[in-house]
Amino acid sequence: MKLYITAPSPFARKCRIVAREKGLTERIEEIAVDPYANAPELLASNPIVQVPTLIAEDGLPISDSPVICEYLDRLGSGPLLLPPDGPERLQVRRMETKANAVLEMGVKLLLELRRPENERSPSWIARWTENMGRALDALEATHPNPDDLDMGVITAGVAVAWIGFRHPGFDWRSGRPHLVALHPAIESRPSFADTRPG
Repeated sequence: MKLYITAPSPFARKCRIVAREKGLTERIEEIAVDPYANAPELLASNPIVQVPTLIAEDGLPISDSPVICEYLDRLGSGPLLLPPDGPERLQVRRMETKANAVLEMGVKLLLELRRPENERSPSWIARWTENMGRALDALEATHPNPDDLDMGVITAGVAVAWIGFRHPGFDWRSGRPHLVALHPAIESRPSFADTRPG
């Protein structure tokens, strides 16, 4: 299998962490590409040239990190990170969705801030920043516990680490004790340490 990534991408990092947690690293070749340069190998497998993209065991591409992670979860060994059904699955998906929302708002904010200063929109910057804070509050309310490793907790850990990395001036810690406690605990896991950006 081939996994197209950029090292700083939090969505790619989620997939890389799952691959390590599920014992799949020997079966996956991680290939760093530049999506903004329309990397030909990525463009050939993903029409919107987006990472992560996985070339699965059947030779067909899978994009979108939750779908890739679920595929790897079922393929690898050990306990499932995403329960197969029932209320437990919904609970994990709810946390994962909130953490993904943090990342989506953070990425939008980052892209806006990378535009030339005279092209930036103060109203969009304010909106993405506000939304990112609200998404972090919603994630805090799920009480992610690093001892209960699942896709929700993994995505929450990736989210707070990435916000700290890409938006160092944004205070994600105040009033969010569960996320503050999660960060160092989950970052100490080998799968997280091995995929840390920067």
